[in-house]
Formats: sequence, structure tokens, C-alpha cells
Amino acid sequence: MESHDDLLKRAKEQILAASTHDSLKEIEREFLGKKGAVAALLASIPTLPPEERRDVGKNANILKKAIQESLDARQAELAQSTLSAERSGDGFDATLPPKTLQSGSLHPITQLTRQLEDLFLSMGYTVLDGPEVELDHYNFEALNIGRDHPARDSQDTFYCDDAGDLSLRPHTSPVQVRAMEKLDPPFRIVAPGRCFRNETTDASHEHTFHQMEGMVIGKDISVGHLIGAMKTLLRGIFHRDVEVRLRPGHFPFVEPGFELDARCPFCEGGCSVCGRTTWIELLPCGLVHPNVLKMSGIDPEEWSGFAFGLGLSRLAMLRYRIDDVRHLLGGDMRFLEQF
Repeated sequence: MESHDDLLKRAKEQILAASTHDSLKEIEREFLGKKGAVAALLASIPTLPPEERRDVGKNANILKKAIQESLDARQAELAQSTLSAERSGDGFDATLPPKTLQSGSLHPITQLTRQLEDLFLSMGYTVLDGPEVELDHYNFEALNIGRDHPARDSQDTFYCDDAGDLSLRPHTSPVQVRAMEKLDPPFRIVAPGRCFRNETTDASHEHTFHQMEGMVIGKDISVGHLIGAMKTLLRGIFHRDVEVRLRPGHFPFVEPGFELDARCPFCEGGCSVCGRTTWIELLPCGLVHPNVLKMSGIDPEEWSGFAFGLGLSRLAMLRYRIDDVRHLLGGDMRFLEQF
């Protein structure tokens, strides 16, 4: 077997003669790789007499370190040489095209959210925000949803503690409660944000989705004001009239309550997105329940209002003709680059 000194001498000669980074990698594999000379030397130790093993092992590690230091030094020399050549103009072809710069873009949900914020700001609304990990009081109690209310079962909430006092918000409605506690009526607010529900995912349902909650509190607010605001909203988003319908709906925090549906843009006779109905559920809405006003310190005899929860994920599907809501959070660059 080649001696330590001979191995080191041969390795340094090859390293000094190397003129490219690729050739240095070949030398590294030859001497320091799994099947290299140093590895073979270490593998031979068990076959040696016991009194020789310690010295051979020690010298093998010294050899490995010396070769690695020589490799690193030569790598630095080649890198410096390349840099100096580029600075002096040698080896630089000015006619070569530059590297293509990849420009990014905003996520479709972000684009839609900002457009909606601008729209509501022009209508006199204030944009608010709230925590995604919320107290039970704001998630349910202050919204007229008691601990024994069946609506809690339908929310499929992600709880963050054993007592059930802290959870990921299943809707953006808690921001409404916080607004009523801090703002003096009359006021108009919208609150965009992420929501979370523990449910099975499919083409039209996700465990993480985006909503925009809206509320108006004032004098003598009626369903007519609500319908007018919703028509203005959809006209501003789609730049045309969208066929919609109102269905009666029960929600603990509004009375009366409605479901606003929009005609499915993907089909005429029904598809998987609309559940074969040709309609897509867009948002729940209604007049604010008097109990909700009372719990937030607002006199329902003097003030009234309407509220709505706009599904941004579903609205983005309508706006950009996306046929599967899972694309929005899938992280697939082929999908995101379209926007």
C-alpha cells in the first residue's frame, strides 16, 4: 500500500495541476471519496497488527485533513482567477444575452382582496384586521352562538386548548364584534382575512380559506340597503351585472338571514363546482341580530345594521374561472404564474 507521504505528494501534485472546479471534484472523489485512497487506508486498519493500528489511523486523519486543505486552497485560487479575468475583460463575451429575470406577481387572493378594499374604501368603509387565533367569546358567544348552540357543530372548529376557550377562527365575524366594542355608530367596516375549518377538502371546499366580513351600523338600516351594497360589490368586481339570488338562511348573528348565490360560470346544466345546481353559494348576509348589538354595547332600539361574510376564495374562482379551490393554496408555480 502506498505510504502516507507518497499519497499526500501525489494528491498535491494533481491538485496543483487542476485548472477547473470539475477536475478538483474528480481529485476529491479519488482521494477522499467513499471508495478513495484515504477510505481504503482506513478500511485496512482492522487487518493490521494491533500495535500499528493507532498510528495508521492517526496518520490517515492527518492525511485527509491535509488533502482537504489543499483542495480548499486551490478552489479559492481558481475562484479568484475567474473573478480577476472577468474584471479585466478576459473570458467575458459582451454579446451573450443576460440572465433572464423572473418577475413575480401577487397571488389571486391578494389581488382580489386589494381590489375589494379599494372598492369598499370608495364606498366609505374602513378596513380592519383581527387575530386568527381567537377567544371563544369573540368566535361564538358575542355572535349569539352559545356553547350548546347547534351552529357550533357545523363550524368544525380547530380548538387550540382542552377547555375550548381558544381556537382558530372559523369565520372573520369576530372582527365585527371587536369593531362594535371600539367604534361609535354609525360606521361601516370590512375585515378580510384567513379562516380555518376542519372539513373534508374537495373542488369547492378547503380547510383554510379567505373571507371578507362586512358590517354597516346606522339608523333605519333595511334589507334594501343590504341588496344595494351587494349589487354594487358584484358590479365592481365583475364589471358587469352578475345573476344572483337571495335564499332564506339561518345564522345566529343575523335576523332575517339570507344566502346570496351567483350563477356558476363553468356550466349551464350543472357541474362538480356548483354541485349540479348551476349556482355557487357566494356569501351569507342579513340584518344584525339585536342580541349581537346588545352584547357589544349598542342599543338595538336606536341602531340597526346589516352584515355579510364574503367568500374571497369562491369569489376568486368566479373572477378567474378557477375550477378547483385547492389550486389557490396548492403552491403550484404553474398555476400561480398565470396571475
